[in-house]
Amino acid sequence: MELMKRFDGKVALVTGATGVVGGAVARAYAKEGAAVLAVGRDNARLGALVKEIEDDGGRASAFAADVTRSSEAAAMVAAAVSRYGGLDVACNAAGIFGMLAPVADYDEDVWDDVLAVNLKGVFLSMKHEIAHMRAHGGAVVNVASNLGAHWRLPGAAAYAASKAAVSHLTRTAARDHIADGVRVNAVSPGPIDSPMATRPGETREERDERLRGALPIGRVAAPEEIAAAVLWLSSPESSFVVGQDHVIDGGATA
Repeated sequence: MELMKRFDGKVALVTGATGVVGGAVARAYAKEGAAVLAVGRDNARLGALVKEIEDDGGRASAFAADVTRSSEAAAMVAAAVSRYGGLDVACNAAGIFGMLAPVADYDEDVWDDVLAVNLKGVFLSMKHEIAHMRAHGGAVVNVASNLGAHWRLPGAAAYAASKAAVSHLTRTAARDHIADGVRVNAVSPGPIDSPMATRPGETREERDERLRGALPIGRVAAPEEIAAAVLWLSSPESSFVVGQDHVIDGGATA
């Protein structure tokens, strides 16, 4: 007889599912039995992710949405409910880095784009996810970063400000809605095996060598390590964890 999986019978929504972390989270939820609504802006990449999940025996479907627009954030929640009958857990992983430049030289349009996706997108996603969950309970995990509330990098003003704000927004939402039975937490990853951790023109090997000395653990994180923390925070195993920002950075900010 097949053993029960942690998310059997549950419905999960993942924004930023075409990204490295979001994709890993979507695959992890599906492997643990959830029906997954994968949300992003690239239809081709969403389709490839859904096919990968289905080929592995999971359940998933794609939904194209821009989470900086309230109507589209509301529509993605409605899609999860209409396709799968509800929404139990959500991971808000949509995010962009922007650029590296001193504050005095930072492009205002890039600043606006980063804050719109990384902060407003998380706010609107939570707003509509929690509005549905508060009737029956649920769990939300936001993807922040160790760069922001926990660590600084010269030139990364918009990204650091947006992710620090996500950390604090998470705590506020957690206090606002725990009485509704909705747990809200965040993860703050350090450098991950992804293009975002690689400088222009830098090879993967050069990146690993550069970061080896900066990270006490001596390596970047695998996306699956971040996904494992997201699943724990959205599972009954962490039922007493509320409003926490779980730093996963190999000891960089220890």
